[in-house]
Amino acid sequence: MRKKIVSIIHLSVFIATGIFAQQSYFADGYHGGIYGHYPLWKTKFIVDKFNEHPEWKIGLEIEAETWDTVKLHTPEDYRLLQQIITDKRIEITNPSYAQPYAYNISGESLIRQFEYGIRKTRQHFPDVQLATYSVEEPCFTSCLPQILKSFGFKYAVLKNPDTCWGGYTSAYGGELVNWIGPDGTSMLTVPRYACEELEENSTWQTKAWNNSKSYLDACFDYGIKNPAGMCYQDAGWRGGPWIGHGENIKNGSKYITWTDYIENISVGKTSDDWRFSQEDVLVSLMWGSQALQRIAQQVRRAENDIVIAEKMGVIANLENGLLLSQAETDEAWRTLMMAQHHDSWIVPYNRLFRQRTWAQQIELWTGTTSEISGKMTENATLSFGSAANPQYIRVYNTTGTNRQEIIMVSLGREFAGKNLEVYNSENRKIPSWTKTEKDDVCLYFKADVAPFGYTAYRFAESKSRRKEENRVRFSGNECIVENDIYKIVFDASKGGIIKSLVAKKEGNREFAVINGQFALGELRGRFYDEGRFYSSTEASAKISVLEDHPFRIAVKVEGTIASHPFTQIIAITQGQKRIDFDLTIDWKDNPGIGEYKQSNSNWRENRRGFYDDRFKLNVLFPVNLESPHLFKNAPFDVCESRHGNTFFNSWDEIKHNIILNWTDLVQNDGKYGLALLSDHTSSYSFGDDFPLGLTAQYSGIGLWGVDYKITQPLKMKYAIVPHRGKWDNAAIASESVVWNEPLIYSLHHDAGRKSKSLIAMKNTGYEITAAKMEGNDVIIRLFNAEGDTTPQTVTFNFPFSGIDEVNLNGSVVSENISGTSDNKNITVSMPRFGIKTYKIRRNLQ
Repeated sequence: MRKKIVSIIHLSVFIATGIFAQQSYFADGYHGGIYGHYPLWKTKFIVDKFNEHPEWKIGLEIEAETWDTVKLHTPEDYRLLQQIITDKRIEITNPSYAQPYAYNISGESLIRQFEYGIRKTRQHFPDVQLATYSVEEPCFTSCLPQILKSFGFKYAVLKNPDTCWGGYTSAYGGELVNWIGPDGTSMLTVPRYACEELEENSTWQTKAWNNSKSYLDACFDYGIKNPAGMCYQDAGWRGGPWIGHGENIKNGSKYITWTDYIENISVGKTSDDWRFSQEDVLVSLMWGSQALQRIAQQVRRAENDIVIAEKMGVIANLENGLLLSQAETDEAWRTLMMAQHHDSWIVPYNRLFRQRTWAQQIELWTGTTSEISGKMTENATLSFGSAANPQYIRVYNTTGTNRQEIIMVSLGREFAGKNLEVYNSENRKIPSWTKTEKDDVCLYFKADVAPFGYTAYRFAESKSRRKEENRVRFSGNECIVENDIYKIVFDASKGGIIKSLVAKKEGNREFAVINGQFALGELRGRFYDEGRFYSSTEASAKISVLEDHPFRIAVKVEGTIASHPFTQIIAITQGQKRIDFDLTIDWKDNPGIGEYKQSNSNWRENRRGFYDDRFKLNVLFPVNLESPHLFKNAPFDVCESRHGNTFFNSWDEIKHNIILNWTDLVQNDGKYGLALLSDHTSSYSFGDDFPLGLTAQYSGIGLWGVDYKITQPLKMKYAIVPHRGKWDNAAIASESVVWNEPLIYSLHHDAGRKSKSLIAMKNTGYEITAAKMEGNDVIIRLFNAEGDTTPQTVTFNFPFSGIDEVNLNGSVVSENISGTSDNKNITVSMPRFGIKTYKIRRNLQ
């Protein structure tokens, strides 16, 4: 009888403490690296604590380059870590090279982060298994299921409970969900539970950070049978097991690795399909601050440069046998990937190794990428022949579709004073325009360039001179600019805003809002030291003509915003739907711009002066569209916004308002729209009573009380595209690709082969996001940006022995899909937003 009473008492204790009846779990680990906090004592610390506490399990999210340093400086600790790295109690959950945020860089950059990171990780730990993606920063984007699965991952975790400074994901679902990517790929995932609330009195945590009783009770009440919390500690901390060890683990939780939890502890499967939108990535950085703006521009420029250089290397190899240095290519990607490190974007003022700030280092890193890329591209063009005594212009197209565009060729002083004419590859004279400047002669003509290939043009001195015709005229305060596509009226009395924008080929439709509260091209922001909004419309502007010829018209608007001078160059080009803007503001000092002057004393404060972008300096785009919907691109995705507006001013109310490459406003009936293209990742504003605004400048206190000052002129480029139909019918994604991958040219003495298309994808809606050499083989990656699921034809116009479809990890999906090299066409079918990679084998005998 006494034994039965004791047993009942013990059972009651188990039930009361939840140890027996309701078990909870916790994912512990370390986050950081040699650039983002990883002291050299850390490796031994991890090994010692791991051996000291057999109940402890950890995940590692450590920068890949860290292991090079550890091996060099602490070889014995490195050897000991190698011995335990494949233990089931430890797993690497983020092998990306530099732990990027993911949502703020290109899809191709994201792939390379994993490609190079996994390669580096396996150099040090050859047998490591990579199964679950988990991070401690908000390093998420909607397309990850497709990318992760192609690299061999099985699962993902959408929590980042202890480092939510830069954001978090939407709360959704229970124990497990099927994360459905934009292409339809499904990945079994641990979400930030619907009951996983943000921590009170915190601006960086959810309640899952320490497995508190209130958090676990909320999970059990919600019906989660096996709730799990998480904290990946900063690698610079001297913390062992985060929630205790031995018999003192908080609330009786058990340590887990995420893979073991999903496979052996959790419910294991779910019917809850979560079509995770890019707007479920709830993130905010110091958008509009000078430091972040420069970083984003430098990263974008370097991304474009290296992708173009690799593609040019493929063209030069296929045509001339040139093989660019793989070591140099790898270094160009390495420095770019380091510039994409999440710390680059959230703490640009922090110092690296006491030598320079992140922002200063990023300028060097991206400069290295662009310099190497420039040399690669130059070497590719030089493989086509000498540039001495040039008579020919070879124009290169690195996209997969035919391009007919105006190109401007700089010929230098050698042709000063000469009027030139241009002949196409069939030796027919085509229209051209010669513009002589002080130290240069610029030749304009319309190039018709083969898909992923080139076309050569001959130029020679002309005996006749083309009569100039003025296409810009002035009438009172108005400047009227007109070409074959647009008629634009600028109002100098209101700061040079666009008073009228008529798209001729869209039925002469007026896109500007006439006499509205806001004006197209207006600069507007709140200067909080003066307690008011200022607008560029408050002062008159000077408008002058920079170019006025059949191929291009450019005007310069010189005005002021709150007494600070600005210059805006607006250009339209023959046959081009895109209208280009180049803005410079020459700040006199450091004015405060934003909602209010925030104190720097309390970095825990939930409400922040830098959140609501309506108060920052914006370039405004009020458009004559009825009840428009907003679309925006993301890495390998396009998202329709579900927000009524973008406005928020506290950490616990973040809305996704990120412009990666472009946003598009489309009228509610889908008939007309206007797209905005940005030269850098930033934020935008939009609401029923507020027009689309591109964030241009913030100045004031930011994260951790740092003063984000203005120290240099603002310089940024953007473009607008008025159009008919929705973004896909209007080919806005293609417009963005063309803007980021301009036609390239080189000068030659001889013509050589006059025209060649190496890869063609006519009317498929596909993009070539990458083309690179792998030994003698060619790797190309296709992205279905605008097409449907209908099978499409891709043509390869060069000799090969076979084509395999491969995963991102190199494993073969389908072998010899093309048959023989006589059959140059392959049929490709993939869902909208899908990616496919092909290895074109060229082991020719």
